Amino acid sequence: MTRYLSWLEKEKKISFKNYQELHHWSVAQIPDFWESIWRFCDIQSTEPYKKVMGAPKMPGTKWFDGARLNFAENLLRRRDDHPAFVSYGEDRSPIRLSYSELYEKVSRLADSLRKEGVTIGDRVAGTMPNIPETIIAMLATTSLGAVWSSCSPDFGAQGVIDRFGQIEPKILFAANGYSYNGKWHDRLGLLREILPQLPSVKKVVIVPYIDSPLNERRDPFVEWQDFLDTHAETKQIPFEQLPFDHPVYILYSSGTTGVPKCIVHGAGGTLLQHAKELILHSDLKADDRIFYFTTCGWMMWNWLVSSLAVGATIILYEGSPSYPNLDVLWEMAEKEKITHFGTSPKFLTACEKGGMTPKRFDLASLRAVLSTGSPLSVENFEWVYKNVKPDLHLASISGGTDIIGCFMLGNPNLPVYAGEIQCRGLGMKVECWDESGKPVKGKKGELVCTAPFPSMPVSFWNDRDGKKYHDAYFSFYPNIWRHGDFIEVTEQDGIMVYGRSDATLNPGGVRIGTAEIYRQVESIPEVVDSLVVGQNWENDVRVVLFVVLKEGLQLDEALIAKIKTTIKTGTTPRHIPAKVLQVTEIPYTVSGKKVEMAVANLIHNEPVKNREALVNPKALDQFQNIPELHR
Repeated sequence: MTRYLSWLEKEKKISFKNYQELHHWSVAQIPDFWESIWRFCDIQSTEPYKKVMGAPKMPGTKWFDGARLNFAENLLRRRDDHPAFVSYGEDRSPIRLSYSELYEKVSRLADSLRKEGVTIGDRVAGTMPNIPETIIAMLATTSLGAVWSSCSPDFGAQGVIDRFGQIEPKILFAANGYSYNGKWHDRLGLLREILPQLPSVKKVVIVPYIDSPLNERRDPFVEWQDFLDTHAETKQIPFEQLPFDHPVYILYSSGTTGVPKCIVHGAGGTLLQHAKELILHSDLKADDRIFYFTTCGWMMWNWLVSSLAVGATIILYEGSPSYPNLDVLWEMAEKEKITHFGTSPKFLTACEKGGMTPKRFDLASLRAVLSTGSPLSVENFEWVYKNVKPDLHLASISGGTDIIGCFMLGNPNLPVYAGEIQCRGLGMKVECWDESGKPVKGKKGELVCTAPFPSMPVSFWNDRDGKKYHDAYFSFYPNIWRHGDFIEVTEQDGIMVYGRSDATLNPGGVRIGTAEIYRQVESIPEVVDSLVVGQNWENDVRVVLFVVLKEGLQLDEALIAKIKTTIKTGTTPRHIPAKVLQVTEIPYTVSGKKVEMAVANLIHNEPVKNREALVNPKALDQFQNIPELHR
C-alpha cells in the first residue's frame, strides 16, 4: 500500500495524507484509479485498452474496451522453480509443485482439452477437492478461452445437477472420492447417477484421490493420467487473447431459496479486483506463502488461486480443519512458514472454545490472519491477538460470490479496532443507507454500492434480457447495487456487519442484526454455536434463539437466564430472545454461513426449496414442529 502511494506520487503527481483521502479519490476518479491498478499490478495484455471506462451506469458499464488478454496467462507469468503449491490433505504427505512444473502440466492438459474440441466459450466443470489438479484444470480451461465452474465433491447429486445442468459443460473433471474427518467418501456412484442428467458432458476425467479403482474403461470415463498426454513434448501454451469482459468463471448463489443463480464473472474484472485485494489490501508479495481454508464451491477458492498472479506460494488443504484435532492447520502454518492464514470466525471460535493457544507453535513468518464467511466478533479479535500473535494484521473481510471479491477488507497501514472491518476497498463506493435511502454514519442500514466497479457480474447464465440480474441487485434502489447486508459505518470509518438484511429481526419495529446477538451468545463458555431467527407472533416478531451446548450439557433455567442477561448487558433489552431452545447442530451453507432464512421458513411451516445447498441438510430436521414455538 505504501509503495502504491509512492507510485501514485511519482506517476500521477498526486499525494494523500491518509487512507480516507486515497479512498475518496479512488471512487471520485474511477477511470484514473482502475487504470492505476492495471499499471501498478502489471496486468498483461497483448492489445492495449482504448478507454478505461464507458458510461458510469449500473449495470452495463464497459471496462477497458479494446484490451485483449488471457486470465490463465496472467496467473502463469512466473515459470521458474519457485513453489506454486504445497498441497495437504487428511492423512496425506504434502505434495509440492513448482511454477515450471505447473506450466508444464497446464500445457499438456490444455492440449488434451483442445483435442476434445474445447474452444472459446465452452464450459468445463469440476466436482473436485481443493487439490492441485483442480487448479491445473481451471488454468488449462481458461487458457483456451473456455469457462470454468466448480463445486465441492461433498455436494449431493441434485446439488450438482442444479448447478451444472444449467450451464451444460462439455467436459467434467471429477475426483473419485474425498476424505473428511477421517472418513473416505466414494463418489463414483454419484457420477453414474448424475451423468444421465448432464447430456452435454462428452468426457468425464477422473482424478484418483482415494483408493477406489475406476472399473469403466470406456467413454465417457477416462483417468487423469490417461487424459493428460504425458508423452507429448511440453509446448508453449497458445493463450487465447480475449476481451476484458470475456467470461472466465461461473459461480453460484447459495441456492437456499431455490435453484442457484449462475453468476458469470469476466476475466479482466476478476483479475483486476483480486490483484488489488491481494497486493494492496493483503500485502501479498512474491515470496509469501498464503493459505485459505476453502472448498472449490466457494469464491474464496477463486480468490486464493489468483495469488499465482502475484507469484506467491499457495498452501492447499483438503479435509476437516479439526481432524485429527484443532492443531492441524496451526502445525501446517508452522511447518510451511505461512505468511497469510485465511480462516473463518467459526474456526477461530472453535479454537477458543477448545482452549487452543496457537502461539505455542513457531509462527514467526505469520504476518496476516484473514477471516470471512460471517462477521468476526470482538471476542474473536481479542482471542487472536492474545493467543495467536500480538503483532500480526488481523483482517476481517467481506464481499461475496456476487462480486468475486470484497466490498470491505483490511489495510496493513491502518489500526485494527475489535469488531470492525478496517476499511472500504479502494474503488468500491460503499455506503450505509437508512430506510429513506440516505447515507448515514454511526447508524445501521443497508450496504449499497453507488458506483460501478470492474468485478460486477458480466451476466447471469441464461438470463437473456438481464431481468434476473437486475432483480438481484437493482430492483430495490434504481441503478444502485443493494448487496443485502445490514451494516454500520463507524467513527473510524470502519465497517461493522450485522448479518444479512433479509434476515434482520424486527421486534417492535426495531431493526436488529443477527450478528449482534451471536457476538454475545457465543462469548458464553457453555455455548458452542447458535442461530437466531424472527418468528411472527401476535402481530409482531419475537426473537427465537437456538443454541448448541458443549457435550454433556443440558439447557436449564439457570443457563437460559445467563444467556439472556449476557445479551441484555451487551446489547439492549430488545435483543433478548423470547425463546431459547437447545439443538444439536446448526445448519450451514458450504461456504460456512448460518442458514437463518431456511430455519425461519421451517418454523413458519414454509418449505425449504433447496436443501442440497447445505453442507449438513439433516440439521434442518430438528427445527420442524417444535412445540415450544406454539406457545
